[in-house]
Amino acid sequence: MRVMVTGGGGFLGQALCRELRARNYQVSSIARSEYAALTELGVKQYRADLADFAALSEALREHDAVFHVAAKAGAWGRFQDYFDANVAGTRNLIAACRMNKVRTLVYTSTPSVAHQGHVAVEGLSAEQAPLARRYRAVYPATKAVAEAAVLEANDAELATVALRPRLIWGPGDNHLLPRLLERAKADKLRFIGDGGNRIDTTYIDNAVSAHLAAFDHLHDQIDARCAGKAYFISNGEPKPIADVINSLLRAAGGPMVTKTVPFRPAYWLGLACELIWRWLPPDREPPMTRFIAEQLVTPHWYDIGPARHDFGYQPKVMFIEGIKRLQESLRGKS
Repeated sequence: MRVMVTGGGGFLGQALCRELRARNYQVSSIARSEYAALTELGVKQYRADLADFAALSEALREHDAVFHVAAKAGAWGRFQDYFDANVAGTRNLIAACRMNKVRTLVYTSTPSVAHQGHVAVEGLSAEQAPLARRYRAVYPATKAVAEAAVLEANDAELATVALRPRLIWGPGDNHLLPRLLERAKADKLRFIGDGGNRIDTTYIDNAVSAHLAAFDHLHDQIDARCAGKAYFISNGEPKPIADVINSLLRAAGGPMVTKTVPFRPAYWLGLACELIWRWLPPDREPPMTRFIAEQLVTPHWYDIGPARHDFGYQPKVMFIEGIKRLQESLRGKS
C-alpha cells in the first residue's frame, strides 16, 4: 500500500504518517518544506506546492490513496492565498489522483463550513447542518468550495470522503496550545460572553482513528456507506469553552482565564479591526474579527452518530484522559 499525506509535516499530518507507517505502508508526504520528524519515520518527502500540478502529479505516481490534510488555515489573510492553497490545490489534487488512478481520497475539512454566524449548532449531523450562505472569513469559504469538489469527485474510479474534525488538540500540537499560552501569559485572552457555551473538541488520536476508519471502509468496500459524504468528527463530549481552554492551559502550566467580554462589543471591535487591518500588510493578523467573536461565543457541538454507523468511528481517548496525556507529554519536554 502506497499512501500520500499532503501536509504531512503538520500536527495531524505527522500523527497520520506515524500510524500509517505502523501499518507498514509506504508513506510519502508533499509539502513546501522538509521535516526531520518525517525522515525519522521513513516517510518519503516531496517538496512542492499543490498549485504546481506537474510536480503534484509526478509525486502521486503509483500511489493507492491520499489523505489530503494540507490547507491554509486562519481567520485573516488575502483571498488569493487561501484560494490557491485550499481550492486550486484541492482541484489539482483531484485531477492528479485521476491521472494516476489513485483509488481513495480522504479529505480533512472543517466544521466551520457550517458556521452560520451567531447561530448555535447543537447535536446536528453533517447532513442536518447546512453550509453557510455567507462566510465572514476566507478560510471556511474556501474550505467549503474544496469540500464540495472532493465530494462531487466521488465515483467508481475515485472514492472520496470529507471529515470535519472539531478543534484538534493533544501532544505534539504546535499551533492551538502555543497560541493560547502566549496570549494567556500576556493577559490578552478573554472569553466572549460568559464562557458557558458548549463546544466539541477532538483529541489527536481520535482524529487519526477517524481518518483511518474512513479510509479502511472507503478503500476496501465497493459502495462504501461513507463514499461521497461529509462527517463531523469529535470526542462526542461537548464542554463549556471556558472548561476546555482552562484545562488546556492548566495542563501546560499556564495562567487561567477569568475575564470576559460581552459579545456585542467584541463583534464591533472585530469589525473595526477588519476595516483597519485591510490597509496593513496581509501577514499581520488582527486581534479580533467578527468570525472569531462568533466562533468563541456560539455553541458548536455535533452528532457523530453517522461516523459511528457508516465507518465505525469510535473516540477512544476522552477529554480527561487526553488532558492527562497532554500534561505528561509537556512535563517530559521540560
